[in-house]
Amino acid sequence: MKAWIINRYSKADALQLADLPEPVLKETDLLVEVHAASVNQLDAKLKTGEFKLLLPYQFPLILGHDLAGVVKKVGSKVSRFKVGDEVYGRVADFSIGTFAELIAVSENDLAIKPRNLTMEEAASFPLVALTVW
Repeated sequence: MKAWIINRYSKADALQLADLPEPVLKETDLLVEVHAASVNQLDAKLKTGEFKLLLPYQFPLILGHDLAGVVKKVGSKVSRFKVGDEVYGRVADFSIGTFAELIAVSENDLAIKPRNLTMEEAASFPLVALTVW
C-alpha cells in the first residue's frame, strides 16, 4: 500500500511517498480504499509539531483526518456496513492516516456517503462540519 508519511515534525520537509503493509483490522473496523481525503489546518499543525504535547504520535506518521472511499473488508463485529459501501467520515485521533490508499477505520467514525455528493465533496465535509458545530 502507498501512503504519504512524515518521519519527524518539520515546517520544511515534504511528505514522502512510502510503501507500507496493509492495515490490520480490529473486530469493529472497516478496511476502506480511500478515494478522496481533505487537507485541514489540523494536518498542517500536526506536521509542524504544534500539537505534539496534546497528540504525541509515533513516526512514521500518515496524516489525514477526513476521507471518502469504498469499503473493501469488514471486521467480524461490524454491523452497519458491507463490502462495496461508499462511506465518508473523520477518523478518531490516534487512528488518523487518510493520506494513504487504504485505512482501517472504526465503524463508529463513518457514515454512508450521500449519493448526491462526489467523493471529493464528501471528504471535504467532516472536520469542517465538526468545527462549525
